[in-house]
Amino acid sequence: MPQVEHRDLVAFAGDRVNLRKAEVDDQRAQVNRLRDRIASKISETPGYGLVKSLHAGSVAKGTALRNVNDRDLALYVRAEQAPGDVPGLVQWVADRVADAYPALSADQVMPKTNCVTVRFASSGLEVDVVPVLYAGATNDVGYLVNKHNGQKLKTSVRQHLDFIRSRKKAHPTHLAQLIRFTKWWARLQKRRDGEFKCKSFMLELIWVHLADNGQALHNYPEALEAFFAFIVGGGFDAQIAFTDFGHKSELPVRGDSAIQILDPVNPENNVAEHYGLQERDRLVNAAQTAFDAISTAYYEPAQGQAVELWQDVLGPSFKAAG
Repeated sequence: MPQVEHRDLVAFAGDRVNLRKAEVDDQRAQVNRLRDRIASKISETPGYGLVKSLHAGSVAKGTALRNVNDRDLALYVRAEQAPGDVPGLVQWVADRVADAYPALSADQVMPKTNCVTVRFASSGLEVDVVPVLYAGATNDVGYLVNKHNGQKLKTSVRQHLDFIRSRKKAHPTHLAQLIRFTKWWARLQKRRDGEFKCKSFMLELIWVHLADNGQALHNYPEALEAFFAFIVGGGFDAQIAFTDFGHKSELPVRGDSAIQILDPVNPENNVAEHYGLQERDRLVNAAQTAFDAISTAYYEPAQGQAVELWQDVLGPSFKAAG
């Protein structure tokens, strides 16, 4: 029997990885106050240029890590009223957020490269308000504006949430937890290697791909070993794509991208578009190290050695439940 088991990872997740419900509730309440101010301003001010706001990001999906003190809010803006350039759009959104929530001081509403960050002084919580250009399409389909080239990228916060919630319904508890484990792992890799890249959205989509193709999720050590084996074993050679909101015939061909993981809402968007061979190799090498550690730990007779191997994957704070 392995020295590190499923129950050890469950205990570690509860102690170190997962965002506690009380924290979620407190942060959601702060974000909702911001949403309420925006909603009131919209209803009171015809032609204000804003449509609505929606919770987005990891908290909305249920995959947030503890000690990550920022949240995402998608702000749908009327495309015909918004400035066409990214800096102008961001400043326009900042002005409207500040106008809707006058209790915030100037240094609490901060225009960034492609969003506006609202900082709550009492808690330190930061909310990234991301503008979505909206022209009345169904299912909250709108467009993000690329901060580098100004190109518009089709998206839908609602469909992204529907996508992950449908899989969480099929795989209660385990899917979200495994996503959080690999987000924790990726964050650790970034601390070890400043050039390591692995988006959270990519991790979500890889896990959904594995689950859709029959990967068992109920045993965390075995599922994590399978996740890293997928990456090491050439999983990026093929296209990773989904047909929740379209037909398979609408998917593009694999192409020559180092990694091709398609956004389920917009298959024209390769989530890994900016990952070249060097980034892919870094990701595969890190996955190889994790796979080797988990595989070796399974047969390690001494618990202390097995725990040390798992610490290569989950960091020095990992310990067996005992």
